[in-house]
Amino acid sequence: MKLTNNKILITGGASGIGLGLTERFIEHNNTVIICGRRESVLLEVTRQLPSVITRVCDLSDESERIDLFEWVKANHPDLNVLINNAGIQNWMNTSDEAYYEKANEEITTNVIAPVHLATMFTTLPSLNTIINVTSGLAFVPLTKTPIYCATKAFMRSFTLSLRHSLKASNTEVIEMIPPGLNTDLGGKGIHDAFPPVSDFINAVFEQLKEGKTELTYGMSEDRLKENNDVIIPLFNRMNP
Repeated sequence: MKLTNNKILITGGASGIGLGLTERFIEHNNTVIICGRRESVLLEVTRQLPSVITRVCDLSDESERIDLFEWVKANHPDLNVLINNAGIQNWMNTSDEAYYEKANEEITTNVIAPVHLATMFTTLPSLNTIINVTSGLAFVPLTKTPIYCATKAFMRSFTLSLRHSLKASNTEVIEMIPPGLNTDLGGKGIHDAFPPVSDFINAVFEQLKEGKTELTYGMSEDRLKENNDVIIPLFNRMNP
């Protein structure tokens, strides 16, 4: 992937990893469009980064995903990069009263939405790159976040298949695999002890320069390389 002079859509681009990517791509002379559910959060990004283009969109709503695509097609037909970053994480177990409702919301946002967006945006003649943000938890689940881990395992598998199926179209498919980072994913304060997003962004941009299609950092690099002899003891240690 070239790092400059792109037009990029980043879902969930107003916070966490998405915001880190937005800031760095702007620094590299790209046009960046971000979408999110909360207009106030999007406006705050534009105060700091006036060149960012924003679009309010609830990705859990199929009609809003379609509206987002139609808006991009009409107003930004030269968009060439889609970054499926938006996601939610619920800490829960099956005894929770709202377990199914929360699970359904996670699956819709973390799986159905990026699959739908990839299906639509690959019809844009200009699109040449898709980046799917997965997780180190795709390889070894944390049972306190069961649905989140399963959705990321799905996206890991889907990304491998998508990369293969789009070879003939010369569309590059990249998997970005973060470890735990200091974001508000799952709730404020949960990840305060983890590495800053900026360190992860630095690492993945170096890997993009090298032409890598699986971008890792810290523990996610180890997990990508691990086999079952290592995964099972790690699973037992993470989930006593």
